[in-house]
Amino acid sequence: MIMELDLSEVPSVFICPISLEPMLDPVTLCTGQTYERCNILKWFSLGHFSCPTTMQELWDDSVTPNSTLHKLIYSWFSQKYFQMKKRSEDVQGTVCEILDGLKKVKGRARVQALKELRRVVGVHVVARKTVVDNGGVSLLSSFLGPYTSHAIGSEVVSILVHLELDSVSRLNLMQPAKISLMVDMLNEGSIETKINCTRLIELLMEEEDFQVEVVSSHSLLVALMRLVRDKRHPSGNLPGLCLIKSICSHKQVRSLVVSIGAVSQLVELLPSLNPDCLELALFILDALATVREGKVALSDCASTIPNMVRVLMRVSENCTQHALSILSSVCKLSPQEYSLIAVDVGLAAKLLLVIQSGCNPSIKQQSAELLKLCSLNYSDSMFISKCKLTRTIQ
Repeated sequence: MIMELDLSEVPSVFICPISLEPMLDPVTLCTGQTYERCNILKWFSLGHFSCPTTMQELWDDSVTPNSTLHKLIYSWFSQKYFQMKKRSEDVQGTVCEILDGLKKVKGRARVQALKELRRVVGVHVVARKTVVDNGGVSLLSSFLGPYTSHAIGSEVVSILVHLELDSVSRLNLMQPAKISLMVDMLNEGSIETKINCTRLIELLMEEEDFQVEVVSSHSLLVALMRLVRDKRHPSGNLPGLCLIKSICSHKQVRSLVVSIGAVSQLVELLPSLNPDCLELALFILDALATVREGKVALSDCASTIPNMVRVLMRVSENCTQHALSILSSVCKLSPQEYSLIAVDVGLAAKLLLVIQSGCNPSIKQQSAELLKLCSLNYSDSMFISKCKLTRTIQ
């Protein structure tokens, strides 16, 4: 019931000020404030002898059951329960009726039925369970194939991403014809369809028996990069990067990802990405740097070193770690050439900042090793000046 219920519907007086959840056993303090019993007793056990809401010191730490409020809460939730139970039964009936109808109709009628099912499934938890319990996943999967229109395919995928898919269902959806349709929709569908296809493929990749060949598709990777670079629809950036990250966790696909120009595209995107997307993009670039082609692509991109230096100590520890790893990979390719470039754009000063920070010891060690590599091309006095240190710190 709580899953179905929008908490904004619950009267505020029923909500415990500590947990911000509906109260089951409301008790009142001497200050007149009411709390859920277990929450206020926990507050006292932590050594607090004040009212959490007013911070007023208590002259009496006893709690009094608020029987009037308890009755009101019980009455309200009981009424709500029966309303929701009736609605749930109606939803179950609606879902079963739609599923039966889908077995008989085709064309535009099937599209309309799928739209209605998508609407119901998107709103009601019980609808999702009803679809699964009544064989709806198998039925919906059967609609996906080489001759499926994008109108039907997009509706089916938008429903499947809301459902709990078991292992059999996932393996069924991994059939080449079904994946091929999803890739086509990723290339040509609406932004909503593209996001749904991306999330469904990522869900399939969680299957224990997943075969990496399923995502070893040039067309799929190109479509994902297009989604990541789409400035008109930024809502697709994060899902696209999430799926590319999952794909890059398989080493055998990394060279293919590099071959579509993903490295330079991601490097150029870094300054415009929000923190969540930036961390994903750096993870991907770090993974691609583990293959020879990835290292070469990173070194060939003029923006790699400046953009990596800019990231250090600016977003998160994870971002700093990935950026350091990428810089190390590039500089080790040709220390004399790339370490000079890195120091000129301020890497040495940034590395000293990392070493003096309170970050993870492994990151400090990585920074120290990179700093040592960069210093080999300079005399001590020249390197100190490049670090932009004050006389005192020198």
